[in-house]
Amino acid sequence: MKKPSRQGFSTRAIHTGYNDREAKGALNPPLYLSSTFTFKNTREGSGLFAGEGDGHIYSRISNPTLEVLEKRFADLEGAEAAVSFASGMGAITSVLWTFLSAGDEIITDKTLYGCTYAFLQHGLSRFGVKVSCIDLSDPEQLRAAISQQTKIVYFESPVNPNMKLVDIEAISKIAREQGALTIVDNTYCTPYLQQPLALGADMVVHSATKFLSGHGDLIAGLAAGSAENMLRVRMEGLKDMTGAVLDPLSAHQLMRGLKTLSIRMDRHGETAIKIARQLQSHLMVKNVWYPGLDDFAQNDLAERQMRNGGGVIALELVGGFDQATRFMDALCMIKRAVSLGDADSLIQHPASMTHSTYTPEERASHDISESLLRLSVGLEDADDIWKDLEQALAGAKQSLVRAA
Repeated sequence: MKKPSRQGFSTRAIHTGYNDREAKGALNPPLYLSSTFTFKNTREGSGLFAGEGDGHIYSRISNPTLEVLEKRFADLEGAEAAVSFASGMGAITSVLWTFLSAGDEIITDKTLYGCTYAFLQHGLSRFGVKVSCIDLSDPEQLRAAISQQTKIVYFESPVNPNMKLVDIEAISKIAREQGALTIVDNTYCTPYLQQPLALGADMVVHSATKFLSGHGDLIAGLAAGSAENMLRVRMEGLKDMTGAVLDPLSAHQLMRGLKTLSIRMDRHGETAIKIARQLQSHLMVKNVWYPGLDDFAQNDLAERQMRNGGGVIALELVGGFDQATRFMDALCMIKRAVSLGDADSLIQHPASMTHSTYTPEERASHDISESLLRLSVGLEDADDIWKDLEQALAGAKQSLVRAA
């Protein structure tokens, strides 16, 4: 009998990891609201605690609802296993605590999500871990900086909030040659647009709150990698260090989001490229950074490792910070909020919001300008998004003329 070919991404996002015949025909996986699980006898319980056999002990370690989500997500990322968490920061901290000890070094890109940067600088560094921040968009900087002390190379691509890209394949190759693990925050792209593990990375982490969920109604995190590494993350970083356990209801909602992920990411990308081009042509817009643009500085790399440019745009207005805030405050349909990947279009000011954990000097040296804005393009009609942006840009222009 001919073996069936591997199913497509959208099919796997809907079906992987669940057999309705094993759940009395329920179309959707059951919601297991149980903190603990019983054992047939003492021998079975002892065996499960020793890592022998399949089963669940306690929901801080595993839960049947979470298990379906983790199997499905691992498959989408091309990983052997995955672990779910109560937040994206829960995923990041659980993974890093698992693989770092006092005396180790982690090399990161110089620009990171503000809370990740704060954890590294104010958390890990306090416990004897050396944190080195360099520009990983230049692989030669990593080659010059990496040493036997380096245990992890960590970065985002695209980078939050300035949309810079990192060559995942090149960085992973250098790290592997030195025996270091490569961990990529794949939140902006999701496994539909980009698969870091296929490019050589060892692990991925996500704020599943964002595009993976897609509806702004839950907080969650995910990590994926080899079965060996994920077992360590589950039993050390999650169980014993952070306790950042995802609840079954959020896992259930997250699986609902995964079912429409490919459709939503296509729509986000189709609309974002239109909006990015319109912003580029407006006299009030000084700079636009979006990987899908032909004149984006790293367009060739974007085409190699991303399916499309994604749903996030970074921009700066003529007139700097004052005009940027006037523009933001004049928006009507687009909401001022610090998240991304929702059905709703959202905009925020990184320097005073998500990246306020950086000092002004750090932001200046880490390519986060005081006038930078981050726009998460939603699922509204592209014409309506542009009309809102256009009227706010017109108001910013008038105020600039009056000031002159």
